[in-house]
Formats: sequence, structure tokens, C-alpha cells
Amino acid sequence: MSDDHAAAGQPPSAELEVFGLAGIGEVRPGDDLAAVVAGAVASGRPLADGDVLVVTSKIVSKAEGRLVPAGGNREAVRQAAIDTETVREVASRGPTRIVETRHGLVLASAGVDASNVAADSIALLPVDPDASAAGLRAGLAARLGVDVAVVVTDTAGRPWRKGLTDLAIGVAGMAALRSHIGDVDGYGNELGMTEVAEADELAAAADLVKGKLGATPVAVVRGYTWLADDGRGARSLVRPPGEDMFRLGTLEARRSALSERRTVREFTADPVDPTAVRRAVAAALTAPAPHHTTPWRFVIVAERRAELLAAMAAAWADDLRRDGFDEAQVGRRLRRGEVLRRAPLLIVPIMALDGAHPYPDERRARAEERMFTVAVGAGVQNLLVALATEGLGSCWVSSTLFCADVVTRVLDLPADWVPVGTVGVGHAAAAAAPRAPREPDEYLLYR
Repeated sequence: MSDDHAAAGQPPSAELEVFGLAGIGEVRPGDDLAAVVAGAVASGRPLADGDVLVVTSKIVSKAEGRLVPAGGNREAVRQAAIDTETVREVASRGPTRIVETRHGLVLASAGVDASNVAADSIALLPVDPDASAAGLRAGLAARLGVDVAVVVTDTAGRPWRKGLTDLAIGVAGMAALRSHIGDVDGYGNELGMTEVAEADELAAAADLVKGKLGATPVAVVRGYTWLADDGRGARSLVRPPGEDMFRLGTLEARRSALSERRTVREFTADPVDPTAVRRAVAAALTAPAPHHTTPWRFVIVAERRAELLAAMAAAWADDLRRDGFDEAQVGRRLRRGEVLRRAPLLIVPIMALDGAHPYPDERRARAEERMFTVAVGAGVQNLLVALATEGLGSCWVSSTLFCADVVTRVLDLPADWVPVGTVGVGHAAAAAAPRAPREPDEYLLYR
């Protein structure tokens, strides 16, 4: 269809008519859906070129045999089907699960549905809704000689909004998105990001006449001027992961910060955003500490970087030689510290004991220092996790502990500041392999 007025900033349609297509009846596995729809058209209002046929995915699933026998325990079968259809869990609260399907759709229960099907069945979404839409469109063209677009829909909830609405999961014969990027509004402002999900808007409009309980699974939208099919179908509506700012639920995002914290050994040369580092340090400062103190300092190593790395390497080598390691063994161990040279940014965490209570008793003095050591460890862990939430990789090199005096001298630190390692920060050169979860019972003791 033409789109002569799109460049002028006018709406694609001045007036729309939406009506349900009666007479569909019960659709069963193996039915030719194009023949079913064509039969309903023959007994009712005819289709016209330019119409948009909006079809509930449930009847597509039925025709394509996407039904699972429920057996004796329908809920157990439903949960198993959700597992099968899920590629990623986004969020879960009790029995409610928001997941991503193989189509890239984020839906409650992966679109697995027990409504509007027989009590002994569960319905899954079509395997390829775009292909289903294309097949139905071609079938109607062959039987009725009409050029219509087809939108296959499903019902979904939305973040931040109550209530359900229909959206497009399959599209054929038209573009699902209309871009206004570069267009100019009536005030002379150029639009920079506006894309309209018109297939979703058509799906929602059609649901007003289809309803959920009216046994009208097909509607027609007339008067809409669509953009030419760009071949991308409904997948063009799925936001790519790199652009998805809400990829996890709130609780899951909090948990993922811990699991995504990895020790990175290879970094890219991309610079590190200093603002992100400041946010990570601010998060580190929220760790618990004794006596209402702030026993952490974080030294960003810049102009003394080369001098510090050289001095630490020399100190490590001397220590290893005194311990009896030969030169080959010394070289191998020094190479493990090369990760700091590859990191774009170095941070030296410090334990400041100026808030510690002095005790003449040696036992209590050691306990006081351990208390501060634990607090500083919590601060360092906060830092590493916060860096991960900023999309930054890190490595904590503890060998610095063995040459703390060298670090103190090179960085000209106060005598009562104790370096507790060196953290390399940057962008990971490769995605870390997922770590197998550990069984916590192996590490729990009960007395």
C-alpha cells in the first residue's frame, strides 16, 4: 500500500473501521486456517484490499497443533510447558513468572495459556508467528484474491501499567514499525528517536471488538494505510538486549550483581568512565564498619602507575627468590600479575585504622584489627560488585599485601594506611563463562 502522506507528518489513516469476523467456530489441529477465515468471510462482510486481518494467536496455535495434553495435573503440565518455552527468566514472584520466549517476547508464563482451550489441553504460542501470518495472508490471497496484511496477536501485561492489552507477535504484508526519525513536527522540531509500534496499536484496537470471552478471534481493521512490508515481521518490535534497560526484575537485578561479578584477566583498551567508578566507590562506602567509622580509602593510580607496577614486580620477585623459587618459577608467578598492566585503571583499596580503639591487651588489639580487616573486605567486595553493575570487569590482586610497604612508599601514603591489594578495572575482553552454582548445604554447619 502507498504511504504518500507519511513524509508530511500526517497520521497513516484519517478514519478507521474495526469489526469482528463472525462465524469462525471451533478451530482444531490440522484445520486450514485460511479456509476457515475465508468461509467466515463468505458468510459475512467481504474483505477488501488494504484491510488488516488481526488474528488471535490461540486459533493459530490450535490449527498448528500447538496443544499439550494436560493429563491429570493441568498445573504441573503448564509449568513444565513454561520451562520448555523459556530461554530466560526475567522475574518471578510466587507462581507468577515473567520469561523470555524463543521468539524474543517477554511474557508472563511464556505465553502458555489454559484459557479458551478444552480442560484437558494447554496451548503454546505458534513456533514462528511471522511465518504463520505470512501463510494465512498467502492463503487468503489465493482463495479470495485480496491483498490484506495479517497481524497475529497475544495478550500481555506491561511494566508500570495495570491491565492487559493485545500486542503483535506475528506480522506479514506490512511493516510492524513506522519510523519518524528525521521527520519534523508542526513546531519545526526534528524527531530523533520516535518509532511507532503500529502493529501493536492495531492489535490493541482489534481486541476491543474481539474481546476475551466473545468467541470472536478474528477482527478486521479497515482504512489503515500501512507501510510496505520490510521483511522483518514482528521481530522488529523486540528490543535488542543491548538496548534493554529493564532486562531483569528488580529483585533479579540485585541478585545478578553478585553472580555477574567475575575476576577478569583480559581487558579491552576502552577507557573507563570516571563517573561510573565514582558511583562504585560510593556504593563501597556503604559497607558496615565498626565504631561508625569509614575505614576505607580508594587510591586511583594515575601518574605513578608505571612506577608502582615496576616496584611491586621487583618486590614480588625478591620475595620469591628468598623463598627458594628458581627464575622460571619466579617468572611464571610474575606473569600472573601482568593482568594489572592490561587493566586500563588501577585502584588500591586502603585500610585506615585511625578510628580503631587502642587496647593495651594484645588479644583485644588483634581482635580490633581483625574487625577492621573484615570491614575493609566488605568495602572491597562492595566495590567489585558495584563495578559489575556498571558493566565494568575487575580483578583483585592480593599479592599487593606482601609488598604493602612498597605501595605505601611509591604512592606516598600516610604511615597508618594499610594497602589491601590492587584492583584492576576495565571492560572485559570476552564474556565470562557462567559459573556452576554451588550447593550451599556443603558449606553450612549446624551446631
